Amino acid sequence: MLTNDELVKGYDLLKRTLIEQYTGFSFEKDWRKSLHDGVIKRTKRNKLNPQLDWGNAGKITQKLRKSANVKSEREFELIFQQDYCIHDGRFANNGWLMELPDPMTKITWDNAAVMGPENAKKLDVVRGDEIKITNGKDSIELPVYVQPGIADGSIIVNPGYGRKNAGRVGNDSGVDVNSLRKSDRMYFADGVTVEKTGRKLELATTQDHHTIKQVGIEQTSKRAPVLIRAATLEEYKEHPEFVKHAVHHPELKSLFKDVEYNGHKWGMAIDLSKCNGCSACVVACQAENNIPVVGKEAVIRQREMQWLRIDRYFSGDPKNPDVSFLPMPCQQCENAPCEQVCPVGATMHNDEGLNDMIYNRCVGVRYCLNNCPYKVRRFNFFGRFNDITEIEKMVFNPNVTVRMRGVMEKCTYCIQRIQEAKIIAKNENREITDGEIVPACAQTCPTKAIVFGDLNDEASEVRKLHDHNRSYGILEEYNIKPRTKYLAKLSNPNYDNA
Repeated sequence: MLTNDELVKGYDLLKRTLIEQYTGFSFEKDWRKSLHDGVIKRTKRNKLNPQLDWGNAGKITQKLRKSANVKSEREFELIFQQDYCIHDGRFANNGWLMELPDPMTKITWDNAAVMGPENAKKLDVVRGDEIKITNGKDSIELPVYVQPGIADGSIIVNPGYGRKNAGRVGNDSGVDVNSLRKSDRMYFADGVTVEKTGRKLELATTQDHHTIKQVGIEQTSKRAPVLIRAATLEEYKEHPEFVKHAVHHPELKSLFKDVEYNGHKWGMAIDLSKCNGCSACVVACQAENNIPVVGKEAVIRQREMQWLRIDRYFSGDPKNPDVSFLPMPCQQCENAPCEQVCPVGATMHNDEGLNDMIYNRCVGVRYCLNNCPYKVRRFNFFGRFNDITEIEKMVFNPNVTVRMRGVMEKCTYCIQRIQEAKIIAKNENREITDGEIVPACAQTCPTKAIVFGDLNDEASEVRKLHDHNRSYGILEEYNIKPRTKYLAKLSNPNYDNA
């Protein structure tokens, strides 16, 4: 176990690392310039020497290296990692965060023993198998989650779960792993033993929802490079039109005449190079649009209600994979498959090109959900807003309809914000300016990966992004003409001394 003296502050660890790795690197001066430029320039990278004395940082490195050499097939290193959504448990009673899928594992309402494929093979376990982890006299039992990129000999667990006095939402969610920690400053435990209990538990994960068992999972893996189109900067410079050649199809013909929009024509662009999967947009959408929390059992039954999801894809070496994230709201298709099968006209286009929902018409047959290739529509199984007090009503956004049980709902591009901006512009006798309308997801995105605007405005940012050579529509070969376009992901890897 590491002592407090062996722990290194992040700032000091960064400083030592850069000075050791880059010749002539002046930390205070060059670090500020690197932050400004976004890249470390004009430096020669040293070959890493495992014998470098990194002070206390070296002790941590050596600790990890030794722990990877486990004594037996049943002994592992246990890593305590703060949960992405509920931190150390302080947000355990927040339903939005409890139901927010972890960006990497996509687990909700639970914690798990996260391990790599090699460890899972060694222990003969698969996702959901329960294992008993013992550290001295104390032990915990957790379900397994297998994820690429986890070091051999290591198991990751998240503290903050299994609380008894967190509140109505957070009580008894997950397993308390703190019994294996000697203090709240303990991040590693060496030599823990692991054994199968023989029980099977079901984790509430969202990544594989709407796939048709194993066949669907295999097909999704094959199509991932087409869904998330990516290249390195060098490849992009050599072949700037690579996006257009990812999918080849005959000329697309429509059975219907395209509608001409003489007023506004709303659209969205999402830059995959900027998206880091943080999921802030998901929570923002849930807060803005009065989307209910459904609970663990409903998520397991694929009944989560979030209008926006973040799909996560791995590629490359399972031991050191690349990770890509794909935000997936309603694509607001111009030739929408959902509209063509709705028997009561509950989903239809308005005169500005939005695929609207008329809740009072919807009878919940779910034909639209079955016909949507993106699976972004949600059926409301829950009548949770019937018996609420006047005080509880104040939680809701008054500009958004509170949906009743039995209707379909989905992303609306935050139409309430569009209407508000139109009313203000009309009262002030002016046109809506570019950037004046910002949906909740775009407002909250820390990297500004999401842009919204009028496609009929040639000077608008969203129009420029739609016309960019990195722009593409997902499944546009179906001729459904999505209004949401994605910009292919570019990376600039450093191959020096690789």
